[in-house]
Amino acid sequence: MQDTGAGTPASVPSRRTVLAATAGVTAALAMGAPAYAAPDDDRLRALISRMTLEEKVGQLFVSRVYGHSATEPDQADADANLAQFGVRTAAELIAKYRLGGVIYFAWAHNTRDPQQIAALSNGIQRASLGLPRGLPVLVSTDQEHGIVARVGKPATLFPGAMAMGAGGSVSDARTLGRIAGRELRAMGIRQDYSPVADVNVNPANPVIGVRSFGADPQAVAGLVAAEVTGYQKSGVAATAKHFPGHGDTAVDSHYGFPTITHTREQWETLDEPPFRAAIEAGIDSIMTAHILVPALDDSGDPATLSRPILTGVLRERLGYDGVVVTDALDMAGVRTKYGDDRVPVLALKAGVDLLLNAPELDLAWNAVRQAVLDGELTEARLEESILRVLRLKAKLGLFAEPYVSPRGVEHTVGTRGHLEAADRIAERTTTLLVNEGSVLPLSPRRQRKLLVAGPDLSSPSGTTGPPTSVLAGALTELGFTASPLTTGTSPSAAVIEQAVAAAADVDAVVVTTYNVSATSAQRTLVRRLLETGKPVVAVAIRNPYDVNRFPSVRAYLATYSWTDVELRAAARVIAGRVSPRGRLPVPVQRADDPTAVLYPIGYGLSY
Repeated sequence: MQDTGAGTPASVPSRRTVLAATAGVTAALAMGAPAYAAPDDDRLRALISRMTLEEKVGQLFVSRVYGHSATEPDQADADANLAQFGVRTAAELIAKYRLGGVIYFAWAHNTRDPQQIAALSNGIQRASLGLPRGLPVLVSTDQEHGIVARVGKPATLFPGAMAMGAGGSVSDARTLGRIAGRELRAMGIRQDYSPVADVNVNPANPVIGVRSFGADPQAVAGLVAAEVTGYQKSGVAATAKHFPGHGDTAVDSHYGFPTITHTREQWETLDEPPFRAAIEAGIDSIMTAHILVPALDDSGDPATLSRPILTGVLRERLGYDGVVVTDALDMAGVRTKYGDDRVPVLALKAGVDLLLNAPELDLAWNAVRQAVLDGELTEARLEESILRVLRLKAKLGLFAEPYVSPRGVEHTVGTRGHLEAADRIAERTTTLLVNEGSVLPLSPRRQRKLLVAGPDLSSPSGTTGPPTSVLAGALTELGFTASPLTTGTSPSAAVIEQAVAAAADVDAVVVTTYNVSATSAQRTLVRRLLETGKPVVAVAIRNPYDVNRFPSVRAYLATYSWTDVELRAAARVIAGRVSPRGRLPVPVQRADDPTAVLYPIGYGLSY
């Protein structure tokens, strides 16, 4: 069956049929319980008691799957599924492994457009609920906003975490969670792996950076709690990540094994507060980090596999009894010490409930099953995690209403009100760091012709891009005549000369910068543009630390991402349509002396 018709009577079972198909919930119906009544623990335990060992193992796994449809993927996606899983479709994958969850990725072709996403979600639910003792599936994705998002336009896209940190508004963070949660739920996505609760105190952090709200633990805690509240009031499970804190590392755990050298006291002061705030806000799930934290566990195991960290600290010290999900198990940080067959078993022994994206699902699934048969894991241990997972599914309404409708998508996703809210929030995040001689705002009367130069990076979240064209287009709509020029992150001498020549024919230059190092050719580009004598406005479109590489630039803005919503807001600031209100959520150190602060937390100029 093709999973189109999302929500039509002919293709979607009724709510009563779904409940009746879910063993153990029929008792609720027999007693006349409301259709939306979440099964209590006794009924959930009754469900678990009827499950086979294989079904129990499956409930602990969340896997990727290729394709836009649960039953009729494109041939290339069917081939990818066959190569990786031995099946062709999402429906077959669920039937083979009885998966508890599925994660969506743009690169897996799961997220073409909102109506397609909703149909895929319905197809996945239909496939699982049609099995003997079938259970609803927890569909999840990474929709952090900013530089990490899996669902792009026409869905509403908000500024990322560090931009939200620059805005500093818990009300805006709550609004982001509320709107983003409503849109995800309308598409059948019930769990978001967001917000990032890491406190980014290391400017060299290659994996967190602008995905963090900032460097002040208390400020991060307040924004984390606000987003959690917004998401969960919309009926989507938020996920605080990456426990116990990934903010102070210079190693990317996708490719290496980071070590956090904080003392126990430093961890309690810097890293713990946002996670504690998330728990106090009622967070539904927490994601582990593939990092070594010797102060919390000196065994040499990553936190994902550490019982002292996940059970001792998270469960016992912080009193958390919600779902614990691993970060992706295909990342190098969790694979360096043990084989892929041992990692899922050790994670469960440490206290994990859900195993995310195992590199070889068959190997991992069979390893957990065999560990039970060998007595290394007990069925009771599996059932403890399954109960948490089923509680979450019940709380999210998946037993009562697992399906979504096209009408719900149409009336919820990317509506004018949502898009306008995102634009207004973005305006409150743009941060003005330098404005010597009142270079800004620019005026269409005095500086009508503009050159917009800089790198055109791939869209991080399905926005239209490229960044120079988006920024130039937004400035043109505001009365300028702006021309984009792609110069790249490492502009060649010929490209630099082209930019200099183009600058001769304009009234002012806007140049974007991206993660500028001491040896970056971007520095040469900006220097040569300054030498033209034309007013130059620089915009850091990722890390705000770029500003310390350009002491001669007289106007510098930070947007914290190159997504459309943030670039449009920057254009309005450049044009003086709104006053810059953002304040640095991280300190910027001097480039020549990292021990000296150039701009402190809270710094930011206005007009």
